[in-house]
Amino acid sequence: MKMIDVGGKEKTARTAVATARVRMLPATLRRIREGRVEKGDVLAAARLAGVMAAKRTPDLIPLCHPISLSAVSVELALSKEGVEIRYEVKTVDRTGVEMEALTAACAAALTVYDMLKGWIAGCRWSECSWSTRAVDAAGPGSGAEPPPPDGGECTWPYRWILS
Repeated sequence: MKMIDVGGKEKTARTAVATARVRMLPATLRRIREGRVEKGDVLAAARLAGVMAAKRTPDLIPLCHPISLSAVSVELALSKEGVEIRYEVKTVDRTGVEMEALTAACAAALTVYDMLKGWIAGCRWSECSWSTRAVDAAGPGSGAEPPPPDGGECTWPYRWILS
């Protein structure tokens, strides 16, 4: 095993977006909306967990480059089925930030699950997907991939269910 050498690449602006969804029963969702979860504010905890996880990604994922993050944006929303999670991570560096975005979304989803698991059945983390786009990655050796021909997004091919 080895960490890939990115030293010869130019620094470019890079952005990655990762999403996750935690589905739950309507009664569970109502408890979150009404602020009746014993551990506290579910969405605030999930926001913070994701940001912290993005910053610590190289400590969690073997061989992942430590990079300087320039921004971590968070969107958490309650839908009719549960909690929708979206993280956008930005950097100007020699390698992408998809691992940081995925780690953030996954940590947020795990936090939602952890805060609810003690008193309710029927809560499951059902989806985690990601898309990346290179922003201003025109330099030689940038490794920028063209977008899919149909303009779609790359999707994480696995679905995890925790119950």
